[in-house]
Amino acid sequence: MKPINANTKIAQILKDHPDALEAIISIDAKFQKLRNPLLRKVLAGRTSIAMASKMAGCKVNDFFLKLKPLGFEIDVNGVPVKEERKELPAFITALTKNQIIDFDVREILASGKDPLNPILEKVKSVQTGEALKIINTFEPVPLIKMLEKKGFVTYADVISNDLVETYFYKKSDKAGVEVESTATASHGWEEVMQRFSNKLVTIDVRALEMPQPMLTILSELEKLPRENALYVYHKRVPVFFIT
Repeated sequence: MKPINANTKIAQILKDHPDALEAIISIDAKFQKLRNPLLRKVLAGRTSIAMASKMAGCKVNDFFLKLKPLGFEIDVNGVPVKEERKELPAFITALTKNQIIDFDVREILASGKDPLNPILEKVKSVQTGEALKIINTFEPVPLIKMLEKKGFVTYADVISNDLVETYFYKKSDKAGVEVESTATASHGWEEVMQRFSNKLVTIDVRALEMPQPMLTILSELEKLPRENALYVYHKRVPVFFIT
């Protein structure tokens, strides 16, 4: 097994050892969600030890203590420097109640479903100067990274060990929108297709019911040879993979 550190993805750990799942679940009750195959597929590949420990309110070393007996070698040099807690952003105190869209996803998660698509639908309704407030039991680090790349200003307010309110503030109409000219986009696409002309794996998920399209894509990506590309026919934009 390869050495692990704070930046190692949970998916890699689960792949390397069959007992790693139970070891991680024993760290904190919040990790019980990993028993759900869909949530495990969705979250584990995008979440590092550092991110998971932040979500659960535990320490990175808690993972190391549980995983070391399984034979994992710990690379302590890979542990990132702990960041200081950010001050309360001005945009939160300046917002009125009507400028904040509340969305409690705790029941969705408790039912074993993935709240990503409902959240992204809510994101579409956020206007300039407004904020979406996600109410959850942990800090949604992967979602924060995704929406920050799309131009949103974010802040996670940890109310208690089981209650976190995360704000996603839209400061501009251009947040999350990157537009290329048709000529540029076309030229870039032609280059990509030419580059992978003999290294393209094609799948069609248009006839599949949710969440099978996502699971099928994830499954294909897991076994996709290096230097190859996956070409997907889909009836909707797979936003989860565009980050």
